[in-house]
Amino acid sequence: MAKNLVIVESPAKAKTINKYLGSDYIVEASLGHIMDLPKNGIGVELKKRTFEPQLIISPGKEKLVEKLKKLAAKADAVFLAPDPDREGEAIAAHLEMQLTGSLKGKSTIQRVTFNEITKKAVIEAFTHARKVDANLVDAQQTRRVLDRLVGYEISPLLWDKVRRGLSAGRVQTVALRLIVDRENEIKAFNPVEYWPVDANLRPSGNKQNFTARLYAVDGQRISVETVGAPAFADESTTKNAVAQLEKAKWTVASVEAKERRRNAPAPYSTSRLQQDAANRLGFNVRRTMGVAQRLYEGIELGPEGTVGLITYMRTDSTRVSPEAISEARTYIKSLGEKYLPEKPNSFKGKKDAQDAHEAIRPTHVAMTPEKIKKFLSDEQYRLYRLIWQRFVASQMTAAVYDQTAVEIEAKADRTYNLRVTGSVLKFDGFLKVAEPAKSDAMVQKTADAMKTENPGEGEEDEDKSLPALKAGQALDLVDIVTEQKFTEPPPRFNEASLVKELEERGIGRPSTYASIINTIQERDYVKKISKKFIPTEIGMVVTSLLVKNFPYIFDMAYTAKLEDELDLVESGEEKWTSLLDGFYTHLTDEIKIASEEMEEIKRWEKPTDEKCEKCGSPLILRWGKFGSFYACSNYSKIKPMTIAVSGYKKDAKAVATKITAKFKFPFAIKGMVDDAEAFSEEVHDAKELTAALKLAAERGKKIVADPVSCDFTKENYADKPDLAAGDAQGTEEEEEYCDNCGKQMVLKNGPWGPFMACQDYNADPPCKTVRRLNQKVQQKPPEPTGEPCPLCGMELVKRTGAYGEFVSCSGYPKCKYVKQVLLDVPCPKDGGAIAERKARTGNYFYGCTNYPKCDFTSNQKLVSGPCPKCNSSYLLEVAKEGTIHLVCPNNTEALPKRRKKKGAEEVTTPVVECTFEKDTGVAVETAPAKEATPLARPDPEKTRPLVEAVA
Repeated sequence: MAKNLVIVESPAKAKTINKYLGSDYIVEASLGHIMDLPKNGIGVELKKRTFEPQLIISPGKEKLVEKLKKLAAKADAVFLAPDPDREGEAIAAHLEMQLTGSLKGKSTIQRVTFNEITKKAVIEAFTHARKVDANLVDAQQTRRVLDRLVGYEISPLLWDKVRRGLSAGRVQTVALRLIVDRENEIKAFNPVEYWPVDANLRPSGNKQNFTARLYAVDGQRISVETVGAPAFADESTTKNAVAQLEKAKWTVASVEAKERRRNAPAPYSTSRLQQDAANRLGFNVRRTMGVAQRLYEGIELGPEGTVGLITYMRTDSTRVSPEAISEARTYIKSLGEKYLPEKPNSFKGKKDAQDAHEAIRPTHVAMTPEKIKKFLSDEQYRLYRLIWQRFVASQMTAAVYDQTAVEIEAKADRTYNLRVTGSVLKFDGFLKVAEPAKSDAMVQKTADAMKTENPGEGEEDEDKSLPALKAGQALDLVDIVTEQKFTEPPPRFNEASLVKELEERGIGRPSTYASIINTIQERDYVKKISKKFIPTEIGMVVTSLLVKNFPYIFDMAYTAKLEDELDLVESGEEKWTSLLDGFYTHLTDEIKIASEEMEEIKRWEKPTDEKCEKCGSPLILRWGKFGSFYACSNYSKIKPMTIAVSGYKKDAKAVATKITAKFKFPFAIKGMVDDAEAFSEEVHDAKELTAALKLAAERGKKIVADPVSCDFTKENYADKPDLAAGDAQGTEEEEEYCDNCGKQMVLKNGPWGPFMACQDYNADPPCKTVRRLNQKVQQKPPEPTGEPCPLCGMELVKRTGAYGEFVSCSGYPKCKYVKQVLLDVPCPKDGGAIAERKARTGNYFYGCTNYPKCDFTSNQKLVSGPCPKCNSSYLLEVAKEGTIHLVCPNNTEALPKRRKKKGAEEVTTPVVECTFEKDTGVAVETAPAKEATPLARPDPEKTRPLVEAVA
């Protein structure tokens, strides 16, 4: 009897589900999508505006699809079980499309979904199998077509106006716009001076000090424009107030004590989890989602086997099933009756939430983080603990604080009003389980208080206790603290704050935040420095062009509106073709205007006040492959003109006319003999031209008219973000994690150089996530060395290249001199110089400088001096047993064995056999541990990552 075929997305998920279903089921993985739009061509029907996608089998998935067809042909039933979201529904639809023709007899294809991978949930899902939801598929297909239209219709404009290889994204460009707008705010920010005043006080006869903030004078609030905290605007006013406060009489005006409750937080949605994981655990969004994916798909828990630990991690809902609430309440009751509310806590969802799935929660509350810690990796344990604590805390009673607000008066010539607020935890409530760190609710409360007319609330500390105070009580002044401060610009976005901003604006959905952030980094539009996003020059230019020329398509409100319309398509309330038709109308209208009016950045020639360092002419700002740069305005694109001497002698006047028609004065006339200049003179008028042509014809074999041109250029560092700058904190190198499984990526070496790969690259099942490292890195400017170039006399500079630092001529590209470390040993083959070289792998070797004419190389350093036993003119340094040995090159037994190259001739025994070997006693120098490996780990945020993830 044939078995039932179940198809999921990943091998890890297949392994977990297979254990629950038993031997009557075969579980296979589709490894993500099996069909997509073609890479070559837009792949969408536009002439008749049906917008029908032309789907093809994804390249590399052909064999997998054939395998699934063969299995489907033998199966009694096929169950499609990708993830329970739009992407998963589309995968199921594509599988159905491919497998339907392979089914036998009465075999059927059905769709099953489960929000958690537990035995109960999986078995129950198979009892409620259904058909593929066409509305969900339409919603995913619409999003895919929208993105394809933007990418394929707008990107060619960027190629034409800026440079090839650039691309535009419907949602990614809007996210980039947020980052660029914030950077422009920071650049335009004007700091405002302000002086807050704090008084350190103590009750008479009491030794406990406390600090109060001055917020009003004679009942009138002191304030400075754009400053939330109460403060004075200048130093003189502050000094006058301090002088009065120092001689003032201090008393307590009023004391107000009340009880404040802090309610339990809602369980995690995707965006909230991403934010908290970033703020509390230091996880980036990709790492969070990768680790959560593994927790959802299942972890091996010893005798229990593979168990899915959390519910589906892509959700915008705070809804929780009654069964899960009951399980949580049972656990909370064990902590004490006082922690269990009378009825379950409920939470309002967002207005635009899809609410398709439950909130993110543990599948079994009884599986506490400590109980299963030994089975989890560090990142899995930390994220699971965060999710578990949040869910359990969400069903607990509120925390209670005793809060005291004290008004203080200091009377001198005027009455100065101060306030201090303190609170002490009275009952921990949900904090017994939740993270002890200050909650986001308190952070928000503090921020809000700074914007209100209630100063003092913003300075509240949760555990700030005050001495016993009562109205009318006298106070003693200890000291007054005041200092000059300036307002600071808004902070740059980090991953957590960017996700929060996207969510608040309704841009994107929980399942898209990680890919949005990943894409804008891949395209080199932003760099992440000290965990903050800084737009690159190309990112700022592209954003400016797109926003200016496509005000409707890349409007934030319209992008958010499209998300709502996609939700309507999913619910069946709107037809997907109608949505696309409206969008495409706006797109084509704006493309027509943009194609004519968009500025051509690649043809920039903007005048500047800078002067050329070579000829003194004004510099102009131009655009090149790697951004803007300064170029001399005296540069000429006109090519030199060559005239035969015989032609000049035949009609000198015609030659002069031909030259002046092409060139403007001044220009140079040269008489050339072969490639050498026999005569050269710069001419400024027709008279000088006639004389110069005559001399050039007499001294040279041909005449060349060459325009006066200066090729000086320099980098425009002022307009490029300072990618080397970072905050004082958090500048340590950030580790990189697999966006598929969350494990730390490692550096590997392949046939095309080093690359980053997942630790499970060769595991079973494998995770084939890789990132290439062959992209251009924005380099620091060349550093002068003070040494002259031996070829042209210009100064040598230190540069950074693909293999590290090197010294070369500042006159490049005219002078291509590169300083090399030369040995005092001539090449054994042709007598040329031997130089130290560095291989792509990082190893050093020694080769002839006449390469490729001479191919001599050696892995051992050559030492000058004859061999005492044979006629060899040099010796080799070989490291043996911790010391350096001098070995004759004819002593093949003592030399390290070299692997034969493919296709190379068989190495024969040398004509002269020698046994010379001498231990010099000099210890072998060992590099520090972190420099020992030739594959030094690159900064993951200083390269443009190209991620290819295969589950």
